[in-house]
Amino acid sequence: MNKGEWGKIKAFFDLETTEGFIVKGFKLVQGINGLFVGFPSQKGNDEEYYDTVWAEKDLREELSQLAIDYYGQEIMSTDNATENTSADSSEGSKGNTTAGVDTSDPITDDDIPF
Repeated sequence: MNKGEWGKIKAFFDLETTEGFIVKGFKLVQGINGLFVGFPSQKGNDEEYYDTVWAEKDLREELSQLAIDYYGQEIMSTDNATENTSADSSEGSKGNTTAGVDTSDPITDDDIPF
C-alpha cells in the first residue's frame, strides 16, 4: 500500500488473488461517510472516469474492510510502535503480503490514472 495525500485519495494499492491474478490501481478514498475503496478506473472521452473492474457488493465491502484495516494498521504501527512490538514479533514473518495486499510492488506515477 502506497500511502500519501492526493486530494481525497489516501492510498493506492494492488490486489493479488489466491489464484495469482494481480489487479492494479485500487484507491483508498476519503468520502463524506469515511474511507472507501475506489476500483481501478479509466478516463473516457467525456473526461469522466469509469471503473474497469467490477465486483459484487459483498466482495466490494470485504475488500473495503481489508484495505481500511490494513491502512489503519500501518498508521497505528507508526504511531504506537512500542505497543505493537510484542504482538508483531509473536506472529512471525509474513513476507510482503498482508491481508492479500501485495506490499512489495509500490505504485508509481505510471499507475495513477490521472
